[in-house]
Amino acid sequence: MSVQPAAGSTTRRRRVRPRPSESHANTFSGGFVAKLIVMAAVNALGVYVILAAWAEESYGILAVMVALLVAANVVYFSRRMLPMKYLLPGLAFLLVYQVFVIGYTGWVAFTNYGDGHNSTKADAVEALLVQNERRVEGSAAYPLVVLGDGDELAFGIVNANGDVRVGRAETPLETVEDATVADGAVTEVPGYDTLSRQDILARQAEITALRVPVSDDPEDGSIRTTDARNGYVYISTLAYDEAAGTMTDTQTGTVYEPDDNGQFVSADGQTLPVGWRVNVGFENFATAFGDARYSTPFLKVLVWTIAFAFLSVATTFFLGLFLAMVFNDERVKGRKIYRTLLILPYAFPGFLSALLWSGLLNRRFGFVNQVLLGGAEIPWLTDEWLAKLSVLGVNLWLGFPYMFLIATGALQSIPKDVMEAATIDGAGRVRTWWSVTMPLLMVSTAPLLISSFAFNFNNFNLIYMLTGGGPRMEDASVPIGHTDILISMVYSISGLDGTAAKNYGLASALSIVIFIIVATISVISFRKTRSLEEIN
Repeated sequence: MSVQPAAGSTTRRRRVRPRPSESHANTFSGGFVAKLIVMAAVNALGVYVILAAWAEESYGILAVMVALLVAANVVYFSRRMLPMKYLLPGLAFLLVYQVFVIGYTGWVAFTNYGDGHNSTKADAVEALLVQNERRVEGSAAYPLVVLGDGDELAFGIVNANGDVRVGRAETPLETVEDATVADGAVTEVPGYDTLSRQDILARQAEITALRVPVSDDPEDGSIRTTDARNGYVYISTLAYDEAAGTMTDTQTGTVYEPDDNGQFVSADGQTLPVGWRVNVGFENFATAFGDARYSTPFLKVLVWTIAFAFLSVATTFFLGLFLAMVFNDERVKGRKIYRTLLILPYAFPGFLSALLWSGLLNRRFGFVNQVLLGGAEIPWLTDEWLAKLSVLGVNLWLGFPYMFLIATGALQSIPKDVMEAATIDGAGRVRTWWSVTMPLLMVSTAPLLISSFAFNFNNFNLIYMLTGGGPRMEDASVPIGHTDILISMVYSISGLDGTAAKNYGLASALSIVIFIIVATISVISFRKTRSLEEIN
């Protein structure tokens, strides 16, 4: 028998809250275990980077890595931050590979970082003391043996008391008790391999350059050898006064004081060859635009860079568009085969294609001159204007397949009823193309054209592999050529190609200028393309 509620009574219903769905955050499902493994690997890598940054005293990298690790663990072990689970990897890579790189380049642009100014003042002092060593006159020769611990070299000597002492470049000489000595020379040291004569000859340059400190006091000098059999004590001809911050030549008595440019300078203007990094403000930018050695070729290269980027986009787009229109016509037979053949240049690596074209256009031995032109010696890559024409032609061959693909996709996405409506309204082929097809085509291709312009503005691979920037400008005192664009000019000025002294500060300043130019052009272009949204 069921009991009915009394008349007029109110039945209270308890609200039953739905149980939260089980999540990987609180269950040991397969997904949770997989997440634990992945996060363990991420944390292990992060801890390794933190320890390395701590050892190198790179506290900025250390702080960023700690923040990223904390954020990753909070996000991926929380049930309330689902969107961030997808956004965090992209944000982390953006921070590391974009924001950090741009920030570091900007920092270098305001320093004198380059040859002779590679590190800190302490490192510069140490390098100067080491590089200006001379043998102590009348010092005894110690029987020496060259030892190896993996790839690291060490010296073993026998001193006047008959003790065996062993040291490395970063470890001063220390007495070893269990070493074996025969005929007054070391023959075996526990934990080390004794190098054979053949090994010594193979590593001769390393051995003669090796300096092993005698003790923790730099003034005691270091052990060096020229024949891998005898060791001699060398001391520096320079003495550093840490309190005064000056460097003194012990032979001449000349005193060198530090200046604002990160160098030791004497009273008569002489400088020591090794300096250190300091902040120089806008000096690099002033050099780029005020020094005739850089400002004159910079303007020429800037004009050519803009022309190269614009002409590359225009030629590749119109050729790709023309071919897309041709092969979009249903009356063309074998369209799929032709389309496949047309994208082959895009399928090959760009730098490899540029190298091949460099050989094909060789003045004396190239296929173009020898076979196609019957042995003519046309300077495709060594004449100023022909080299620029060759660069544009090769880039056209490399770039039109991309434009062909995007133009084909854009044409096929235009609704057929729009074209039929234009025909019904009496528009001819030309009018339909100009007023209907082209505006709709630009809606989807305009952003890609802007991206292509930015890419060609920094198309380093093509210039470097095809012409190397040449032919060189005769009136330029720096290694810059007629086909150099801004990015290849920066590469030459940086000194990484070995043609000039390294100047990372000036190269970074020019990189910032390139970034500003490309960003400005891109922003203006994207704003102009917003008007196309009304057509869409």
